[in-house]
Amino acid sequence: MSDAASVLVDGPWTHKFVSANGARFHVAVLGDGPLVLLLHDFPQIWWAWRAQLVGLAAAGYRVAAVDLRGFGASDKPPKGYDTYTATSDAAAVIRSLGEESAVVVGQGLGAWTAWAMPALQPSVARAVGALSMAHPVVMQHAGRHDRAQRAALGLLVELQWPFRPERSLVRDDSQVRGYLTSWSSPDGAWPTEDDITRYAAAVRLPFVAHSAAEYFRWIGRNQVRFDGPILTRRLSAPITVPVLHLHGADDGLVLLSSLTGSDRFVHGPYTREVLPDVGHFLSEEAAEEVTASLARWLAGLGDPPG
Repeated sequence: MSDAASVLVDGPWTHKFVSANGARFHVAVLGDGPLVLLLHDFPQIWWAWRAQLVGLAAAGYRVAAVDLRGFGASDKPPKGYDTYTATSDAAAVIRSLGEESAVVVGQGLGAWTAWAMPALQPSVARAVGALSMAHPVVMQHAGRHDRAQRAALGLLVELQWPFRPERSLVRDDSQVRGYLTSWSSPDGAWPTEDDITRYAAAVRLPFVAHSAAEYFRWIGRNQVRFDGPILTRRLSAPITVPVLHLHGADDGLVLLSSLTGSDRFVHGPYTREVLPDVGHFLSEEAAEEVTASLARWLAGLGDPPG
């Protein structure tokens, strides 16, 4: 991959570029019906959702997998990698696709944003799917107080350094290989060498390494900033929309024990499923199971109002 156009992989989907929240976002769209917005993880791009694009479109949904700000073929401005902007980006993409609301499903970094949508963009998210991520308040507490969880977050802590992570991410495939293999299940067949090559190349696109690191730097800095408690209070508001919480039993980044307490922030319908022998990258490690779980859950939501 030498430029952003290289991530526009052909398939049954349509590649669109939409203006939203002051930036241009690349979205792969497939199907007709109620809108489901898919937010990918680090170090992935929209491609991580290819199986769900096809499967959920066949189930009767309009599915949109977006490249997050700073990733893939979306814009990579120098700032805007905070939780407030990420939720505003998702809301604006939904509106740019012609909808007032959507089901928002995220994985890892994308799930952090999905969890925050009901608090920060309450009129937009009619339901939330969170894969491979505890509720942000629970995740922050586990990262501070659980020794095993702190150790699991070690690779992300390295991203807090200025400049050094960007250099190591683009030097060769080793850094991305470490993330993908350390966080996925040791008993699975994913990632393949092709997967590692694709995602390492996507991170080497101009400015992506810096943008990706900035997401985690902001999360880290925010916990010690004066306004950190303000965000925590806002995210602690009860979630009244339905939530689907999927997690891999072998997740090497967000430990299964760190999920405890996520449900207490959900006052609406809450469904939790733990997939055995699966790690952090659920949408690819267990593509069929995740697609089936999402389809069952979405069917139970009924049609959107209006």
